[in-house]
Amino acid sequence: MAARKHESIEVAGRELAVSNPDKVFFGQTGHTKIDLVRYYLSVADGALRGAGGRPMALKRFVNGADGEFFFQKRAPENRPDWIETVELSFPSGRTADEIVLRDAAQLAWIVNLGCIDLNPHPVRADDLDHPDELRVDLDPVPGVTWQQVREVAMVTHDALESVGLIGWPKTSGSRGIHVNVRIERRWTFDEVRRAALALAREVERRAPEIATSKWWKEERHGVFLDYNQNAKDRTVASAYSVRPTPDARVSMPLRWAQVPEVEAADFTLATVPALVAAHGDAGEGIDGAVGSLEALLEVSARQEAEGLGDAPWPPHYAKQTGEPPRVQPSKRRRPGPGDPGGPGGPVVAPEMPRPGQTTGRRRSSVPLIEIGRAAGKAEALAGLERWKERHPEAAALLQPADVLVDAMRGRYTTWTRIRVNLNNVPAAERPEQEPLDPDYDPWAEFQAGRKRGAADA
Repeated sequence: MAARKHESIEVAGRELAVSNPDKVFFGQTGHTKIDLVRYYLSVADGALRGAGGRPMALKRFVNGADGEFFFQKRAPENRPDWIETVELSFPSGRTADEIVLRDAAQLAWIVNLGCIDLNPHPVRADDLDHPDELRVDLDPVPGVTWQQVREVAMVTHDALESVGLIGWPKTSGSRGIHVNVRIERRWTFDEVRRAALALAREVERRAPEIATSKWWKEERHGVFLDYNQNAKDRTVASAYSVRPTPDARVSMPLRWAQVPEVEAADFTLATVPALVAAHGDAGEGIDGAVGSLEALLEVSARQEAEGLGDAPWPPHYAKQTGEPPRVQPSKRRRPGPGDPGGPGGPVVAPEMPRPGQTTGRRRSSVPLIEIGRAAGKAEALAGLERWKERHPEAAALLQPADVLVDAMRGRYTTWTRIRVNLNNVPAAERPEQEPLDPDYDPWAEFQAGRKRGAADA
């Protein structure tokens, strides 16, 4: 039987054509594109409560969850006149017209583009400078149990309550938990990020064995509270988003009473519509629970007075005033007495090399080696397995947290870097740094394009 080219559906009074409706988007479960569209229509009220009225980056999986994806910040030029957009500015100084969802028809339209999950900004389209949401992203390091994630979520609940804020938890749809906090639209992105950092440090203070606010992966343990998700231009999968996992898992809103026993695997594209129909939307009251950041910013001021200043920003942001050295602890230069940055002086960040180069000025204090870089995660992990085959004795001593799998941001998509911390391997048995395997250069195509453009000019 030939595959259908489209299926027409009526949504919110509009006729919408779903292209390639029978295309399989989840190979393991067999769910198709039209199944994904119908799922979002069944939970449209809750999905729009999380993503509606906000500019949205489109994360498009045109070949389904098993294929590659790309980010599209600019709304497609070929779009219906009923698709709303708003001009958003980014830290780079560039601008883009991003899509703003208001109803179920617009939601179905972007899903038809291959958007499996929804990635809205934490601002409303009518005020792009003042977030109305503080986002807490609980991100477990490898090897951390789900039970520990739930425990940190409950500590986060108590820390928020102590400063008069109400958190609304949801599963991330992956390995973590998100807690969203509606706030008054009075504070800038930088102030909201500062409040999120203060909260992360407070949770770490309350539960130091299981929670961390440390930005660098080599310093983390337990569950990381990613305060930088509140920096401008960052987006997080919103409520009821289906995630590109084999089981089509959903980022599911929860009631706090559910959190201590919740199982993330219970919420999938197949199960969530019936659960919502039976029990309602756990996040229904979020827009009526708007709080103030004043008390949390007072906590931030106390932390700063105790010597806890700013923490590192994401690498593609401009260097911020008061930010500590933006270099991994294992690669910081260790100055001697009398050197700039030595005893009695500020730490000096060494020059960071361009890809494939070294400066000769950095000396590792943590036994960290890089294994490989690849366009896709599977290819990078295959390189890690080859490294383990070459070094079985060292590999047997590694703990889950010793393998650092980094999703690195490229121009239009992400690429994967894998590093290994050899701290648990005796010094005499540590493998040396080897040529990268695989050795993907994420900048090569961009640099080649620039050269071609210069030649054409």
